Amino acid sequence: MPYELNDQKKVGLGLIGFGIFFTFLAVILFFDRGLLALGNIFWLTGVALLLGLRSTLQLFTNRTNYKGTISFLLGIFLIFVRWPVVGIVVELYGCFLLFSGFWPSIQAFLYEIPVLGWILQYPVLLINQLRRSFG
Repeated sequence: MPYELNDQKKVGLGLIGFGIFFTFLAVILFFDRGLLALGNIFWLTGVALLLGLRSTLQLFTNRTNYKGTISFLLGIFLIFVRWPVVGIVVELYGCFLLFSGFWPSIQAFLYEIPVLGWILQYPVLLINQLRRSFG
């Protein structure tokens, strides 16, 4: 496997998972602010442990990522001032802007997972085969 997971990165992945779970639970429970805040704290802590403190700080303060950072922090602020629906939308937009450059790495990691990798690759393989047969 091309990615080495030490204990700190495993804890980071676990915290990101808890953050996503609590955010999903908050959305199910009509955008509960407490659960959204808890999900954000877990998610940010998990990202910091997974990437490392210096890399996380560079990610959020990089000049090319200012738009994503401002959107993400504005989303957190909107959640705290009782606008959770708007806050979560702005926050998701900020996450998309911040982490869109990581997609090739994430994709390579997901393709290495035994069953999930095959499920994710199957539509791409099917489209390629259809393209070859009709083209």
